[in-house]
Amino acid sequence: MFSNIGVPGLILILIVALVIFGPNKLPEIGRAFGKSIREFKNATSGIAEDIKAEIHEDIKEAKKVDITK
Repeated sequence: MFSNIGVPGLILILIVALVIFGPNKLPEIGRAFGKSIREFKNATSGIAEDIKAEIHEDIKEAKKVDITK
C-alpha cells in the first residue's frame, strides 16, 4: 500500500501533518490511528476464526452423512 510513496513522500506527508495539526496533537492522532488499526485487526481475525469454525463443523457433519444411501 505504502510502497509507492517512498521516503521523500513520507517526509512531506509528516511535515504537512505537523503543520496542520501541530506538535501537541500529532501524538494523540497517531495513538488513535494505531488503536483503530489494532481493533480492526482483532475484529477481522475474530471473523476469520468464526468462519473457520463453521467450515470445520460443516465438514464434520458431511463426514457423518452416509453417502451410499
